[in-house]
Amino acid sequence: MSGRKKLILDLDTGIDDALALAYALESPEVELVGIIASYGNVTLHRAERNARAVLEALGHPEVPVFRGADRALSAEGEFAPSEAVLRIHGSNGLGEQDFCAAADGWCYSAPRDGMAFLARSVDAYGDDLLYVPTGPLTNLAMALVREPRLARVLPCVTFMGGALAVPGNVTPCAEANIHNDPEAADVALSLGLRLRMIGLDVTHQAILTRSDTASWRELGTEAGRLYADMTDHYIGTYEQNNPHMGGCALHDPLAVAAAIDPSLVECLRTNLRVDLSGATRGRTVCDPRRLRDAEKNHEVALAVDVPRFLRLFRERVGRALAS
Repeated sequence: MSGRKKLILDLDTGIDDALALAYALESPEVELVGIIASYGNVTLHRAERNARAVLEALGHPEVPVFRGADRALSAEGEFAPSEAVLRIHGSNGLGEQDFCAAADGWCYSAPRDGMAFLARSVDAYGDDLLYVPTGPLTNLAMALVREPRLARVLPCVTFMGGALAVPGNVTPCAEANIHNDPEAADVALSLGLRLRMIGLDVTHQAILTRSDTASWRELGTEAGRLYADMTDHYIGTYEQNNPHMGGCALHDPLAVAAAIDPSLVECLRTNLRVDLSGATRGRTVCDPRRLRDAEKNHEVALAVDVPRFLRLFRERVGRALAS
Protein backbone atom coordinates (compact mmCIF):
# COMPACT_ATOMS: atom_id res chain seq x y z
CA MET A 1 0.00 0.00 0.00
CA SER A 2 1.49 3.35 -1.05
CA GLY A 3 1.29 6.52 0.99
CA ARG A 4 1.39 4.75 4.34
CA LYS A 5 1.92 6.85 7.44
CA LYS A 6 5.03 6.24 9.54
CA LEU A 7 4.43 4.83 13.01
CA ILE A 8 6.59 5.02 16.15
CA LEU A 9 5.51 2.95 19.14
CA ASP A 10 6.72 3.92 22.64
CA LEU A 11 6.43 0.68 24.60
CA ASP A 12 7.01 -0.47 28.18
CA THR A 13 6.90 -3.89 26.60
CA GLY A 14 4.48 -6.02 28.56
CA ILE A 15 1.69 -8.25 27.33
CA ASP A 16 -0.70 -5.68 25.91
CA ASP A 17 2.24 -3.86 24.29
CA ALA A 18 3.12 -7.12 22.51
CA LEU A 19 -0.49 -7.37 21.32
CA ALA A 20 -0.33 -3.78 20.08
CA LEU A 21 2.90 -4.51 18.25
CA ALA A 22 1.33 -7.44 16.39
CA TYR A 23 -1.63 -5.22 15.45
CA ALA A 24 0.65 -2.48 14.15
CA LEU A 25 2.78 -4.79 12.03
CA GLU A 26 -0.28 -6.06 10.16
CA SER A 27 -1.94 -2.67 9.68
CA PRO A 28 -1.65 -1.78 5.98
CA GLU A 29 -2.19 1.92 6.68
CA VAL A 30 1.15 2.33 8.48
CA GLU A 31 4.83 1.42 8.35
CA LEU A 32 6.41 0.79 11.75
CA VAL A 33 9.68 2.72 11.57
CA GLY A 34 10.85 2.28 15.13
CA ILE A 35 10.14 1.48 18.76
CA ILE A 36 11.22 3.57 21.74
CA ALA A 37 11.55 1.44 24.86
CA SER A 38 10.47 2.70 28.27
CA TYR A 39 10.11 1.53 31.84
CA GLY A 40 6.64 0.75 33.20
CA ASN A 41 5.39 -2.82 33.01
CA VAL A 42 9.07 -3.80 33.24
CA THR A 43 12.44 -2.08 33.56
CA LEU A 44 13.83 -0.20 30.58
CA HIS A 45 16.42 -2.94 30.00
CA ARG A 46 13.71 -5.61 29.93
CA ALA A 47 11.40 -3.47 27.77
CA GLU A 48 14.10 -3.15 25.12
CA ARG A 49 14.87 -6.86 25.28
CA ASN A 50 11.17 -7.78 25.08
CA ALA A 51 10.55 -5.49 22.10
CA ARG A 52 13.39 -7.11 20.18
CA ALA A 53 12.27 -10.60 21.15
CA VAL A 54 8.68 -9.99 20.05
CA LEU A 55 9.82 -8.46 16.76
CA GLU A 56 11.93 -11.55 16.13
CA ALA A 57 9.03 -13.88 16.95
CA LEU A 58 6.80 -11.97 14.52
CA GLY A 59 9.38 -12.04 11.73
CA HIS A 60 10.36 -8.35 11.81
CA PRO A 61 13.82 -8.10 13.37
CA GLU A 62 14.61 -5.21 11.01
CA VAL A 63 12.53 -2.70 13.03
CA PRO A 64 14.95 -0.64 15.14
CA VAL A 65 14.51 -0.33 18.90
CA PHE A 66 15.68 2.82 20.68
CA ARG A 67 16.26 3.43 24.36
CA GLY A 68 14.15 5.87 26.33
CA ALA A 69 13.86 6.83 29.99
CA ASP A 70 14.59 4.34 32.77
CA ARG A 71 12.69 6.22 35.49
CA ALA A 72 10.13 8.96 36.15
CA LEU A 73 11.17 12.62 35.90
CA SER A 74 11.28 13.07 39.67
CA ALA A 75 12.59 9.59 40.57
CA GLU A 76 16.02 9.26 42.15
CA GLY A 77 16.60 5.57 41.44
CA GLU A 78 15.98 3.33 38.46
CA PHE A 79 12.42 2.03 38.18
CA ALA A 80 11.41 -1.43 39.41
CA PRO A 81 7.93 -2.85 38.76
CA SER A 82 5.65 -3.49 41.71
CA GLU A 83 4.62 -6.95 42.88
CA ALA A 84 1.16 -6.34 41.42
CA VAL A 85 2.60 -5.57 37.99
CA LEU A 86 4.86 -8.62 38.16
CA ARG A 87 1.79 -10.77 38.76
CA ILE A 88 -0.13 -9.20 35.88
CA HIS A 89 2.60 -9.33 33.22
CA GLY A 90 4.85 -12.03 34.66
CA SER A 91 8.38 -11.60 35.93
CA ASN A 92 9.67 -11.18 32.36
CA GLY A 93 6.81 -8.93 31.23
CA LEU A 94 5.58 -11.48 28.68
CA GLY A 95 3.58 -13.86 30.84
CA GLU A 96 6.67 -16.03 31.55
CA GLN A 97 6.84 -17.07 27.89
CA ASP A 98 10.33 -17.49 26.47
CA PHE A 99 10.18 -15.28 23.39
CA CYS A 100 13.92 -14.76 23.61
CA ALA A 101 15.17 -18.34 23.73
CA ALA A 102 18.77 -18.36 22.45
CA ALA A 103 18.75 -14.80 22.80
CA ASP A 104 21.13 -12.56 24.56
CA GLY A 105 23.16 -11.65 21.50
CA TRP A 106 20.40 -10.09 19.44
CA CYS A 107 18.17 -9.00 22.30
CA TYR A 108 20.63 -6.34 23.46
CA SER A 109 22.12 -3.40 21.63
CA ALA A 110 24.25 -0.35 22.25
CA PRO A 111 22.19 2.50 23.69
CA ARG A 112 20.43 4.65 21.11
CA ASP A 113 18.67 7.88 22.04
CA GLY A 114 14.94 7.44 21.61
CA MET A 115 14.11 11.10 22.18
CA ALA A 116 16.54 12.15 19.45
CA PHE A 117 15.02 9.53 17.15
CA LEU A 118 11.56 11.02 17.77
CA ALA A 119 12.78 14.53 16.93
CA ARG A 120 14.50 13.33 13.74
CA SER A 121 11.36 11.49 12.72
CA VAL A 122 9.21 14.59 13.15
CA ASP A 123 11.56 16.48 10.86
CA ALA A 124 11.63 13.65 8.33
CA TYR A 125 7.94 12.75 8.16
CA GLY A 126 5.99 15.78 9.41
CA ASP A 127 2.24 15.20 9.40
CA ASP A 128 2.75 11.67 8.09
CA LEU A 129 4.09 10.57 11.49
CA LEU A 130 2.02 8.75 14.10
CA TYR A 131 3.56 8.54 17.57
CA VAL A 132 1.81 6.27 20.07
CA PRO A 133 3.09 6.01 23.66
CA THR A 134 1.55 3.08 25.54
CA GLY A 135 3.58 3.46 28.75
CA PRO A 136 4.45 6.46 30.93
CA LEU A 137 4.76 9.77 29.09
CA THR A 138 8.31 10.32 30.32
CA ASN A 139 9.94 9.99 26.89
CA LEU A 140 7.52 12.49 25.39
CA ALA A 141 7.99 14.99 28.22
CA MET A 142 11.78 14.72 28.01
CA ALA A 143 11.68 15.27 24.24
CA LEU A 144 9.43 18.34 24.65
CA VAL A 145 11.68 19.85 27.33
CA ARG A 146 14.80 19.15 25.28
CA GLU A 147 13.29 20.55 22.06
CA PRO A 148 10.30 22.84 22.83
CA ARG A 149 9.63 23.29 19.09
CA LEU A 150 8.22 19.74 19.04
CA ALA A 151 5.07 20.98 20.78
CA ARG A 152 4.34 23.03 17.63
CA VAL A 153 5.31 20.52 14.95
CA LEU A 154 4.60 17.06 16.38
CA PRO A 155 1.33 15.75 14.91
CA CYS A 156 -1.45 14.70 17.26
CA VAL A 157 -0.12 12.12 19.72
CA THR A 158 -2.43 9.25 20.65
CA PHE A 159 -1.48 7.82 24.04
CA MET A 160 -2.80 5.00 26.20
CA GLY A 161 -3.37 6.26 29.70
CA GLY A 162 -5.62 8.07 32.09
CA ALA A 163 -9.22 7.76 33.19
CA LEU A 164 -11.71 10.61 33.05
CA ALA A 165 -15.12 9.22 34.00
CA VAL A 166 -14.17 5.84 35.49
CA PRO A 167 -11.92 4.85 38.43
CA GLY A 168 -8.21 4.29 38.05
CA ASN A 169 -6.61 0.85 38.07
CA VAL A 170 -3.73 1.59 40.49
CA THR A 171 -5.51 3.93 42.88
CA PRO A 172 -9.17 4.98 42.83
CA CYS A 173 -8.05 8.04 40.88
CA ALA A 174 -4.97 7.04 38.85
CA GLU A 175 -4.42 4.83 35.82
CA ALA A 176 -1.11 2.95 35.72
CA ASN A 177 0.75 4.84 32.98
CA ILE A 178 -0.10 8.24 34.45
CA HIS A 179 0.57 6.96 37.97
CA ASN A 180 4.11 5.96 36.95
CA ASP A 181 5.00 9.57 36.10
CA PRO A 182 2.30 12.17 36.82
CA GLU A 183 4.78 15.02 36.34
CA ALA A 184 5.68 13.87 32.84
CA ALA A 185 2.03 13.54 31.87
CA ASP A 186 1.30 17.02 33.18
CA VAL A 187 4.24 18.46 31.23
CA ALA A 188 3.00 16.83 28.02
CA LEU A 189 -0.52 18.13 28.62
CA SER A 190 0.56 21.68 29.47
CA LEU A 191 2.68 22.68 26.46
CA GLY A 192 0.04 23.08 23.76
CA LEU A 193 0.65 19.73 22.10
CA ARG A 194 -2.34 18.01 20.49
CA LEU A 195 -3.04 14.78 22.38
CA ARG A 196 -5.68 12.08 22.11
CA MET A 197 -6.22 10.13 25.35
CA ILE A 198 -7.24 6.49 25.04
CA GLY A 199 -7.90 5.69 28.68
CA LEU A 200 -9.77 3.21 30.81
CA ASP A 201 -13.06 4.83 29.76
CA VAL A 202 -12.78 2.95 26.47
CA THR A 203 -10.14 0.27 26.95
CA HIS A 204 -12.28 -1.46 29.59
CA GLN A 205 -15.00 -1.81 26.94
CA ALA A 206 -12.81 -3.80 24.52
CA ILE A 207 -12.31 -7.31 25.89
CA LEU A 208 -10.34 -10.31 24.64
CA THR A 209 -11.44 -13.80 25.76
CA ARG A 210 -9.95 -17.27 26.01
CA SER A 211 -11.81 -18.28 22.85
CA ASP A 212 -9.66 -15.76 20.97
CA THR A 213 -6.44 -17.14 22.40
CA ALA A 214 -7.57 -20.68 21.60
CA SER A 215 -7.88 -19.67 17.95
CA TRP A 216 -4.25 -18.47 17.97
CA ARG A 217 -3.08 -21.77 19.42
CA GLU A 218 -4.94 -23.61 16.64
CA LEU A 219 -2.86 -21.78 14.02
CA GLY A 220 -0.06 -24.26 14.74
CA THR A 221 2.69 -21.63 14.67
CA GLU A 222 5.24 -20.87 17.35
CA ALA A 223 4.13 -17.24 17.43
CA GLY A 224 0.51 -18.33 17.86
CA ARG A 225 1.43 -20.60 20.78
CA LEU A 226 3.57 -17.95 22.48
CA TYR A 227 0.88 -15.29 22.14
CA ALA A 228 -1.89 -17.63 23.31
CA ASP A 229 0.01 -18.74 26.40
CA MET A 230 1.17 -15.18 27.16
CA THR A 231 -2.33 -13.72 26.84
CA ASP A 232 -3.93 -16.54 28.83
CA HIS A 233 -1.60 -15.51 31.69
CA TYR A 234 -2.93 -11.96 31.34
CA ILE A 235 -6.55 -13.11 31.20
CA GLY A 236 -5.94 -15.19 34.32
CA THR A 237 -5.05 -12.09 36.32
CA TYR A 238 -8.22 -10.38 35.10
CA GLU A 239 -10.25 -13.41 36.18
CA GLN A 240 -8.84 -12.91 39.68
CA ASN A 241 -8.96 -9.12 39.88
CA ASN A 242 -11.85 -8.21 37.53
CA PRO A 243 -13.97 -11.35 37.06
CA HIS A 244 -16.95 -9.30 35.86
CA MET A 245 -15.07 -8.35 32.67
CA GLY A 246 -15.00 -11.85 31.16
CA GLY A 247 -11.51 -11.46 29.71
CA CYS A 248 -8.67 -8.94 29.48
CA ALA A 249 -8.81 -5.32 28.38
CA LEU A 250 -7.08 -4.43 25.12
CA HIS A 251 -5.48 -1.23 26.39
CA ASP A 252 -2.50 -0.71 24.09
CA PRO A 253 -3.96 -2.29 20.92
CA LEU A 254 -6.92 0.10 21.10
CA ALA A 255 -4.56 3.09 21.34
CA VAL A 256 -2.72 1.94 18.22
CA ALA A 257 -5.97 1.26 16.40
CA ALA A 258 -7.39 4.69 17.31
CA ALA A 259 -4.19 6.42 16.17
CA ILE A 260 -4.49 4.71 12.79
CA ASP A 261 -8.27 5.22 12.52
CA PRO A 262 -9.62 7.88 14.91
CA SER A 263 -13.18 7.12 13.78
CA LEU A 264 -13.09 4.04 16.03
CA VAL A 265 -13.60 6.29 19.07
CA GLU A 266 -15.83 9.22 20.00
CA CYS A 267 -14.01 11.94 21.88
CA LEU A 268 -14.68 14.89 24.14
CA ARG A 269 -12.59 17.89 23.13
CA THR A 270 -11.13 19.60 26.18
CA ASN A 271 -7.91 20.66 27.87
CA LEU A 272 -6.48 18.25 30.41
CA ARG A 273 -4.16 18.35 33.37
CA VAL A 274 -2.92 15.86 35.99
CA ASP A 275 -3.29 16.15 39.75
CA LEU A 276 0.19 16.07 41.28
CA SER A 277 -0.40 15.88 45.02
CA GLY A 278 -2.58 14.42 47.70
CA ALA A 279 -4.99 11.51 47.47
CA THR A 280 -5.85 12.28 43.84
CA ARG A 281 -2.24 12.27 42.59
CA GLY A 282 -2.18 10.87 39.05
CA ARG A 283 -5.80 11.74 38.22
CA THR A 284 -6.44 13.08 34.71
CA VAL A 285 -9.01 15.91 34.80
CA CYS A 286 -10.30 18.72 32.63
CA ASP A 287 -8.13 21.73 33.45
CA PRO A 288 -10.34 24.21 35.34
CA ARG A 289 -8.07 27.06 34.22
CA ARG A 290 -8.72 26.32 30.54
CA LEU A 291 -12.34 25.18 30.49
CA ARG A 292 -13.47 28.36 28.73
CA ASP A 293 -10.55 28.53 26.30
CA ALA A 294 -11.72 28.54 22.69
CA GLU A 295 -8.84 26.28 21.68
CA LYS A 296 -9.13 22.70 22.91
CA ASN A 297 -5.83 20.86 22.45
CA HIS A 298 -6.88 17.47 23.76
CA GLU A 299 -9.37 14.74 22.95
CA VAL A 300 -10.57 12.16 25.48
CA ALA A 301 -12.09 8.97 24.08
CA LEU A 302 -15.33 8.15 25.88
CA ALA A 303 -16.98 5.72 23.46
CA VAL A 304 -15.60 3.06 21.12
CA ASP A 305 -16.99 1.00 18.25
CA VAL A 306 -16.21 -2.29 19.97
CA PRO A 307 -17.47 -4.70 17.25
CA ARG A 308 -15.45 -2.99 14.51
CA PHE A 309 -12.33 -2.74 16.65
CA LEU A 310 -12.48 -6.39 17.72
CA ARG A 311 -13.00 -7.47 14.11
CA LEU A 312 -9.91 -5.52 13.03
CA PHE A 313 -7.93 -6.81 16.01
CA ARG A 314 -8.75 -10.45 15.32
CA GLU A 315 -8.01 -10.12 11.60
CA ARG A 316 -4.70 -8.32 12.00
CA VAL A 317 -3.27 -10.15 14.98
CA GLY A 318 -4.38 -13.43 13.42
CA ARG A 319 -2.38 -12.61 10.29
CA ALA A 320 0.66 -11.65 12.36
CA LEU A 321 0.59 -14.95 14.24
CA ALA A 322 -0.17 -17.17 11.23
CA SER A 323 3.01 -16.28 9.32
